[in-house]
Amino acid sequence: MKANLNPAKGMRDIIPQEKEIRDYVEGVIINTYKQNGFELIETPMVENIENLIESKGGENLKLIYRILKRGDKLDFSKETLTEEDLADLGLRYDLTVPLSRFYCNNKAKLPSVFKALQVGNVFRAERAQKGRYRSFKQCDIDIIGDSTNKAELELIATTAKALTSLGVTDFMVRFNDRRVLKSVILNCGFAEEEFDNVCIIVDKLDKIGLPGVEKELKAKEYSEVSITKLIEALENINKEKTNCLKNYGVPEEVVKEVEEILELSREYAQNKYDIEYDFTLIRGLGYYTGSIFEIAYKDLGYSIAGGGRYDEMVGNFIGERIPATGFSIGFERLVNQLMEERFKVPNQEKLVLLFETSDNYVDVMRKADELRNKGYSVSTYEKAKKLGKQLNQFTEYGFNKFAVYDKEEMEIKELS
Repeated sequence: MKANLNPAKGMRDIIPQEKEIRDYVEGVIINTYKQNGFELIETPMVENIENLIESKGGENLKLIYRILKRGDKLDFSKETLTEEDLADLGLRYDLTVPLSRFYCNNKAKLPSVFKALQVGNVFRAERAQKGRYRSFKQCDIDIIGDSTNKAELELIATTAKALTSLGVTDFMVRFNDRRVLKSVILNCGFAEEEFDNVCIIVDKLDKIGLPGVEKELKAKEYSEVSITKLIEALENINKEKTNCLKNYGVPEEVVKEVEEILELSREYAQNKYDIEYDFTLIRGLGYYTGSIFEIAYKDLGYSIAGGGRYDEMVGNFIGERIPATGFSIGFERLVNQLMEERFKVPNQEKLVLLFETSDNYVDVMRKADELRNKGYSVSTYEKAKKLGKQLNQFTEYGFNKFAVYDKEEMEIKELS
């Protein structure tokens, strides 16, 4: 049977040129986070299934890759098998659930306010399509143990620094609060159990507009009065931002917190990037309890980073309330966009040293080492008959310089 050479559906191979960019981007992000006091940890890709399915992960709970029980634990002889009978482990769908478990397991060894940095692959059984993979990398920073808005301010500022260090400058931070969403939607007359579905529809506002939102709400047969009130609220909040939130039942202290984070974040940013209040920012994960935020880049139809406050998830493991806030860079989206913009790794000196078959290869290797000691990254290749075509290929592979071996003097030339 002929082998299927394609990666598993939703997975992908990464060629050297892209891997080089990915490694550089990851290195810049990690170094920036470390410089800002975040500590690198590592958690397993595999988690106990109950930790994943009880995590309020919204739609992601439907996308968990479950791992079959092994050996004697897996019994197919039962007449009615359930998922509990078949699977006891799963692949992590994000880095937040593993972090929460990690913190509770290692709490005695960690500072009271713990600033965590994680980079790793996560897995979701999504419908595979361009730009959306079933295995992808996330870069997270989280602050656990700080209930003040200093956590939000630090996470937004640090993530912005990581992006600007990569030359990403034309971005905007969008900010909202789940408590605001809930207060406004319930104030308009929707029931508690309707909240999540209403949020899903409001989240589409930028794509379908107010008429589309109204149409979808009516299709769900919600109260006409509630729908009218919500549409009016969306119009008013879009114009007046936080100034009218108290009119919709949002507690004064919540409005004050939101306005303070916006004001202080803008003060720190010094117009290097924008920070805007956006009531239609939803973020679908059910574990968010307060602030939620995303970073929109240029005019892309999606965010390149997102996060928020989740004060209940961590403590659920040990029956305590432990404040926590996190921000995650969408690594795949960021790298894909940088590659579309023809991003080049800076200060990279990749040189190909060409030699003839008649040359002594030990001498060629020694010459390559001399060049490496001067700071070049050097690969040796036999010189082809059609040199121009060969050099074009090396340019495509990411080399920017070449030289033809000579025992005495050797000229290093640019590849264009």
